[in-house]
Amino acid sequence: MSEDGAGTATETFVAHRNLLFTVAYEMLGSAADAEDVLQETWLRWVEVDLEQVRDRRAYLVRITTRQALNRLRAMSRRKEAYVGSWLPEPLLTAPDVAEDAELAESVSMALMLVLETLSPTERAVFVLREVFDVGYEEIAAAVDKSAAAVRQIAHRARKHVDARRPRQAVSAAQTRAVLESFRGALESGDPQELLAVLAPDVVLVADGGGIKQAALRPVAGAVKVARFMVGGIGKNDRRNLPMTLAPTVVNGSPALAVHLDGELDGIMTVRVEDSRITGLYYVRNPEKLARVASEIPLALR
Repeated sequence: MSEDGAGTATETFVAHRNLLFTVAYEMLGSAADAEDVLQETWLRWVEVDLEQVRDRRAYLVRITTRQALNRLRAMSRRKEAYVGSWLPEPLLTAPDVAEDAELAESVSMALMLVLETLSPTERAVFVLREVFDVGYEEIAAAVDKSAAAVRQIAHRARKHVDARRPRQAVSAAQTRAVLESFRGALESGDPQELLAVLAPDVVLVADGGGIKQAALRPVAGAVKVARFMVGGIGKNDRRNLPMTLAPTVVNGSPALAVHLDGELDGIMTVRVEDSRITGLYYVRNPEKLARVASEIPLALR
């Protein structure tokens, strides 16, 4: 590739990098793997004859999707050996992401967990079509299927996701208010205060990755979750360490950063419906906390 061609390739890649990262992350749920996918995409992109590329953005998305699909299939084997529940890697996002309803929902922990129940191809098709509004022909080229097959996969994936996603849209302000009540209840250690903010059918999922102590299976029901929170986390990891809960914005939604003795212990995010918490997600695995130190730029277009 000529020097001019290399410069053009670099400029194009940099211009779309945030979009490509968002595509890879929503397909994988792992920022570390998404970064690896971007590196693989770059290595393939610099070998492309740009004069033969009609739509460079679409071509980059296609390369990214193919690399992410390969990695997603490999990750499914890793997850089978994972200790305890697996949660997506949380990302520290700018406050304005939370105000972008479409972007915030697409990277929310609740939706990311729903996407985990799709097959790799279904997930790729759903993400490209429903989140990034990619055309069926482009998706077909990315996943090596016919456009007709992609339409069927998209319909099936959409139906699957719609049956499992939150029933109502909740604003960042509403989530923030519920999370503040939850924080106050957790700091007080009063189970009754916790029960007031937890939905009867709330589910807690904790991810320690076998490195940090965490419930190996989801905890279901308000009473059990309240007991777990007060008896487990409320006792500061059984070492009587001072605990602080600081508001933050993770995956486009208000969240809590939990610190024990001044050190980050984990990130809590919630799913809110009817002004109560129906889903509580606590990432404690230290290997998944690297992307909450600085904001990660995301983009849908």
